[in-house]
Amino acid sequence: MHYYSLGQVPAKRHTQFRKANGELYHEELFSTEGFSDLSSLLYHCNPPTQIVQVGAPFSVAPKVVEDKQLKHRSLKGFGVPPEDDYLKSRKPVLVNDDCKVILAAPRRSMTEYFYKNADADEVIFIHQGSGRLKTMYGNVEFEYGDYVVVPRGTIYQLEFDGEDNRLFIVESYSPVTTPKRYRNEYGQLMEHAPFCERDIRKPAALETHDEQGQFLFYIKKQDQVYPYYYLNHPFDLVGWDGYVYPYAFSIHNFEPITGTGYTSRRPYTRPSPPATS
Repeated sequence: MHYYSLGQVPAKRHTQFRKANGELYHEELFSTEGFSDLSSLLYHCNPPTQIVQVGAPFSVAPKVVEDKQLKHRSLKGFGVPPEDDYLKSRKPVLVNDDCKVILAAPRRSMTEYFYKNADADEVIFIHQGSGRLKTMYGNVEFEYGDYVVVPRGTIYQLEFDGEDNRLFIVESYSPVTTPKRYRNEYGQLMEHAPFCERDIRKPAALETHDEQGQFLFYIKKQDQVYPYYYLNHPFDLVGWDGYVYPYAFSIHNFEPITGTGYTSRRPYTRPSPPATS
């Protein structure tokens, strides 16, 4: 991704950054592949590591029907029954050592807890529904046809506008990036790429929640989900900058540079054939 900044950040990295009352903000360096890879600097109102309680983990490991086979199959994804809870609605249908393909039909927004996938980047394709991804980086609006990319380790909630939602989710244990054939050596998308930086929708509407209580997190690690209760609200950032953040991209914006020219983020409707006498 490319450099982006939202909210308040100090003039220099790793320096004192104080609140109006003189107290220090808490700086966090966040990276998905270690300190030598892409990272972002996050500025919290409160320490992000204060844990109140830890619950017993439970397994979400998929049960593989056939581990090794070449049999053709037709998966009826829209037959997955809807469920109220987002995490319970996630049904793995294809898995291997590199990724998991998951189908979900959640009815309700995530309001009682926060979720973090500590193992994998997530790509959430919106088959049906609309709403917003809520994170400490800000909110990302989504609708039909959007791919929502959530870097591993990102704490998030999904807020839906209605109950009729269908999601196609890929958990990738390798980082999700733009294809190398579309990028130059500096990371810029080249002229022949079927999309460009203008099509990437970055977080907006940064909301700072300077609150304390018992905030329930579900953290997924090695097919186990760990319930953690944290003292501070995770969305307490006053600002951040860097190269790691969630974003959205519409499939309707994937087209050659000599494309249709229809309005961005709307499905293309094939024109009717001319009338003949």
